[in-house]
Amino acid sequence: MASSDVTSSAKAKYLQIADDLAAQIRSGTLAAGDAVPSETALMERYGVASGTVRKAVAELRATQLIETHHGRGSFVRSRPPVLRKSSDRFRRTHRKAAYLAEAEQSGGKPSVTVLFIGPAEAPEEIAGRLGIPVGSQVLARKRRYFREGVPTEEATSYLPWDIAKDIPELFAENPGGGGIYARLEDHGHSLAEFTETVRARLATKAEAAALALSPGSPVIHLVRNAETETGRTVEVCDTVMAADQFVLDYRFPATD
Repeated sequence: MASSDVTSSAKAKYLQIADDLAAQIRSGTLAAGDAVPSETALMERYGVASGTVRKAVAELRATQLIETHHGRGSFVRSRPPVLRKSSDRFRRTHRKAAYLAEAEQSGGKPSVTVLFIGPAEAPEEIAGRLGIPVGSQVLARKRRYFREGVPTEEATSYLPWDIAKDIPELFAENPGGGGIYARLEDHGHSLAEFTETVRARLATKAEAAALALSPGSPVIHLVRNAETETGRTVEVCDTVMAADQFVLDYRFPATD
């Protein structure tokens, strides 16, 4: 049943519906993991058009009360988003499987699937960051990350071929303890700094399919440079993350 607030409030109709559903979620009427009623059911319940229902569902998604999976529908969130502590995760003592550790801390069962490892041509932005001509051969390592079987992010690391070709572990699905950064340092490429560029945008059709998102869902697009003590960028990691699955946490020193 729709609450009386939905029919009496002067608030926009989609916000009234979102508030009513949010109250059901917070009261436990819609419990963690429950499916949100279908678009048709909500249209009938509240006497509104499909566009109004979609806006209400989008509002609940934006407040992270529900999550939508392409082809499956919307569900009440059963876990908080992954807290990605970007200021800490690349310290040498924290590098081992950072995503897996963060996902576990947020209450989910994480896993990773390696999609591709091998030579590739450097795209324009990647080439610019690596300081090489567009189309130059690089080593690409593409992975997809999951929590409770649901895809949450897809990341591709690009490494200069002249460096990668001499480090056989970089061609393995599991490069060993500490990951690729440890292997780079084992071969004399001491890392000094990481730089991240973060932007929010809508998912492309391919990204929405890869991450099981509804068309037009927001994603976080994060690109990271790993730079050595000599000033060379030895890896660029291009990551697309389901926006409602992550909180990015940064810490900056106040001193010069």
